[in-house]
Amino acid sequence: MAAHGEDLRSVPISALEHYAYCPRQATLIHAESYFQSNVDTVRGDLAHAAVDRIGPGSDRNRQKVWRSLPVWSDTVGIHGVCDIVQFTADGPQPVEHKSGRYHSGGPADLQVAAQVLCLREMFDADVPYGVVFSGRDRRRHQIDVDNELAGKVVEGADAVRELLESGLLPGRAHESRCRRCSLRPGCVPELPRSVLNTLFTPRAEGNWND
Repeated sequence: MAAHGEDLRSVPISALEHYAYCPRQATLIHAESYFQSNVDTVRGDLAHAAVDRIGPGSDRNRQKVWRSLPVWSDTVGIHGVCDIVQFTADGPQPVEHKSGRYHSGGPADLQVAAQVLCLREMFDADVPYGVVFSGRDRRRHQIDVDNELAGKVVEGADAVRELLESGLLPGRAHESRCRRCSLRPGCVPELPRSVLNTLFTPRAEGNWND
């Protein structure tokens, strides 16, 4: 595990979510700059269009919010953008919008927890939880960020940093979830590993895209 509190090369919070879903996907996007759209990614883009306005404002309850707020944590070595941050009496609370269903304990939890750690550090505030808003069921899901979940964010950031610095492309999963992945044309998970290894050149220095 990396020594924290020192200068860490910051990784995008989105990379933590991608890594939690599939390390190969995270590498293709953040090191190889490979991305393709499909119906699911377009649906997600359309869902975000309503909240991607930048700057301060208020919601329908006249609560102060900031949309598309850049956040970071030097301690953990992560950075990203919160869809919405609500400023409540209890402090800032991130709200991450997802177009699909919410799955408890899934990658979205790690993403929101990372945003919470950033806000704690930036505002020196007690931010006990974040929120995932699921477009599929139109519900808010509260994600309590305890020490265990915070530890998973730190471990995830270290794992992503190590992966991107290695220049290696992880092996493909070839699971049922691959069928709907927009990166399948470039990932080609159904091909044998011996063929896949001839299609990609490991990179010593990735782009580490946001």
